[in-house]
Amino acid sequence: MLDVKMIERGLAKPGKTKGGLAAAMGVRPGAVSEILGEMRLIKASELAPIIDYLELNAVPIMGRVGAGASITPEFEQMPPEGLGEVELPFPIAEETIAFEVVGDSMLPKYENGDIIVVYRDQRHPLSSFYGEEAAVRLKTGERYLKTIERGKTAHVVNLTSFNAKPIAGVKLEWIGEICVTLPRGQIERLRARAASRTRKKAAGHSGHGGHKDGKTPK
Repeated sequence: MLDVKMIERGLAKPGKTKGGLAAAMGVRPGAVSEILGEMRLIKASELAPIIDYLELNAVPIMGRVGAGASITPEFEQMPPEGLGEVELPFPIAEETIAFEVVGDSMLPKYENGDIIVVYRDQRHPLSSFYGEEAAVRLKTGERYLKTIERGKTAHVVNLTSFNAKPIAGVKLEWIGEICVTLPRGQIERLRARAASRTRKKAAGHSGHGGHKDGKTPK
């Protein structure tokens, strides 16, 4: 759900302004201030322009998570900004990051190339995740997409998959709670639509440079 906090977060990004947002929405500049002051409601037709201009649906892909494969930061050599972004069909909280699934041990639920969106920070204690699937990072550095099961002691867990042997008695450094899963096919369609929007915007801007008669000035 789009709210004032999300809009404020978007306006804090470099290059984003109230005037630019108003132009994207097709409203007078004061309308944005009225929305932020909760004196005006957002119209349904304004949702898409707000999300698009403020990039509220973009989530950074910060690496890969192994479903069968063992993924370590050293092996990845991941750049600080990650692998790029994935655009969701809806706005999402800022405290989320995404990972690309590598491997097939979690078939049929997760396939190689799927994207999972998780909360950046672990929000709940370890015991609350027993029996749940999550992205995890071991104390030894490896990242996995596994089901977390109770271990022999309160400090260790067993990690299980649909199609692989359990990883028993390991300690976790971080648990990424899954909030959205995007199948590979859906990601490809979303990226195709995003590319199409970019091309249309570029064509629109290039069409503004000529005279009214359509001739380009010499």
